[in-house]
Amino acid sequence: MANILVVDDEMGIRELLSEILGDEGHVVTTAENAQQARELRQAGVPDLVLLDIWMPDTDGVTLLKEWQRDGLLTMPVIMMSGHATIDTAVEATRIGALNFLEKPIALQKLLKAVQQGLSHSREAVRPASYRPAPVAAVANGATEGLHTPEHVAPVAAYAPALGSEPLHHGTPAAAPFGQVADNAANISFDLPLREARDAFERAYFEYHLVRENGSMTRVAERTGLERTHLYRKLKQLGVEPGKLARKNH
Repeated sequence: MANILVVDDEMGIRELLSEILGDEGHVVTTAENAQQARELRQAGVPDLVLLDIWMPDTDGVTLLKEWQRDGLLTMPVIMMSGHATIDTAVEATRIGALNFLEKPIALQKLLKAVQQGLSHSREAVRPASYRPAPVAAVANGATEGLHTPEHVAPVAAYAPALGSEPLHHGTPAAAPFGQVADNAANISFDLPLREARDAFERAYFEYHLVRENGSMTRVAERTGLERTHLYRKLKQLGVEPGKLARKNH
């Protein structure tokens, strides 16, 4: 598990990266602009930073230069952008960025870059007492003492404390399987095609989520979907993995 800071002015990007990285077991803190990122960096040193280039107040390259100038660039930084030129990427790397990801970010490229960044981070020494502060606390001006252990970043909604073993029939968690099967069996053929298809897909994903105890990684493997696509599909269908996982406890 690592402490990762995601800096991006787009809420959708922050939420998606938080969900993906949270599902990998990391603790994710988010900042929507450079000022919040500055305050969080002053509060402690994250294991890794994912930093967007184009932001409304201060762009990511300028923030990277500030951290380098002030001696604060002591953690791996991965730059992100959907509009940056090759020159911008080269400049960011020259300043000290470890990697550059082009939006839309492919899942495998993201996970590989994060893994490489964290491997690089382990070579550096950082205070053992660091815990990232929630962005809400920084936004409200509560910066005093944010480095203390009780201030931890919120974990993404799609990353509850899930078990590692899949569930099977015959265990105490067999009841949800029956409920999901009933939902699928009760789909009416009188429904319009789109509604019937959504109902089937909802039951299909609920079945696999219960079977895999809420693990998005294993559900993605079972269903043959990339995890970014899986997240979007579940949101579209109104399926909440966290609630399904909690039913089994």
